[in-house]
Amino acid sequence: MPYSSIDDLPPPLQVRLPLHAQEIYLAAFNNAFAEYSDRTPEDQESTAHRVAWAAVKKQYRKKDERWVARDPA
Repeated sequence: MPYSSIDDLPPPLQVRLPLHAQEIYLAAFNNAFAEYSDRTPEDQESTAHRVAWAAVKKQYRKKDERWVARDPA
Protein backbone atom coordinates (compact mmCIF):
# COMPACT_ATOMS: atom_id res chain seq x y z
CA MET A 1 0.00 0.00 0.00
CA PRO A 2 1.46 3.41 -0.92
CA TYR A 3 2.40 5.80 1.85
CA SER A 4 0.69 9.20 1.94
CA SER A 5 3.34 10.88 4.07
CA ILE A 6 6.58 10.27 5.93
CA ASP A 7 4.51 9.83 9.09
CA ASP A 8 3.05 6.69 7.51
CA LEU A 9 6.43 5.02 6.95
CA PRO A 10 7.24 2.09 9.24
CA PRO A 11 8.54 3.38 12.61
CA PRO A 12 12.01 1.80 12.21
CA LEU A 13 12.55 3.84 9.04
CA GLN A 14 11.43 7.03 10.74
CA VAL A 15 13.88 6.47 13.58
CA ARG A 16 16.91 5.31 11.58
CA LEU A 17 16.84 7.31 8.35
CA PRO A 18 17.51 11.05 8.04
CA LEU A 19 14.56 13.11 6.82
CA HIS A 20 15.87 13.41 3.25
CA ALA A 21 16.41 9.65 3.06
CA GLN A 22 12.84 9.13 4.28
CA GLU A 23 11.61 11.40 1.49
CA ILE A 24 13.60 9.38 -1.05
CA TYR A 25 12.21 6.13 0.34
CA LEU A 26 8.64 7.43 0.23
CA ALA A 27 8.87 8.67 -3.35
CA ALA A 28 10.66 5.57 -4.64
CA PHE A 29 8.31 3.19 -2.85
CA ASN A 30 5.17 4.90 -4.14
CA ASN A 31 6.52 5.07 -7.67
CA ALA A 32 7.56 1.41 -7.68
CA PHE A 33 4.27 0.36 -6.09
CA ALA A 34 2.40 1.96 -8.99
CA GLU A 35 4.89 0.66 -11.57
CA TYR A 36 4.53 -2.97 -10.47
CA SER A 37 0.74 -3.02 -10.12
CA ASP A 38 0.56 -6.08 -12.40
CA ARG A 39 2.16 -8.29 -9.72
CA THR A 40 0.51 -10.05 -6.81
CA PRO A 41 0.00 -7.74 -3.80
CA GLU A 42 2.81 -9.45 -1.88
CA ASP A 43 5.25 -9.22 -4.79
CA GLN A 44 4.21 -5.67 -5.53
CA GLU A 45 4.92 -4.52 -1.98
CA SER A 46 8.18 -6.44 -1.53
CA THR A 47 9.48 -5.16 -4.87
CA ALA A 48 8.53 -1.59 -3.95
CA HIS A 49 10.47 -1.91 -0.67
CA ARG A 50 13.54 -3.24 -2.52
CA VAL A 51 13.38 -0.40 -5.04
CA ALA A 52 12.99 2.16 -2.24
CA TRP A 53 16.02 0.81 -0.35
CA ALA A 54 18.07 0.85 -3.55
CA ALA A 55 17.14 4.50 -4.07
CA VAL A 56 18.16 5.40 -0.52
CA LYS A 57 21.45 3.51 -0.86
CA LYS A 58 22.37 5.55 -3.94
CA GLN A 59 22.58 8.69 -1.81
CA TYR A 60 23.17 7.33 1.70
CA ARG A 61 25.36 4.73 3.29
CA LYS A 62 25.34 3.14 6.69
CA LYS A 63 28.22 4.22 8.90
CA ASP A 64 28.24 2.32 12.17
CA GLU A 65 24.59 2.52 13.20
CA ARG A 66 23.74 5.75 11.36
CA TRP A 67 22.79 6.49 7.76
CA VAL A 68 24.92 9.30 6.33
CA ALA A 69 24.94 11.06 2.98
CA ARG A 70 27.42 9.73 0.45
CA ASP A 71 30.17 12.06 -0.67
CA PRO A 72 29.33 13.71 -3.98
CA ALA A 73 31.22 12.12 -6.84
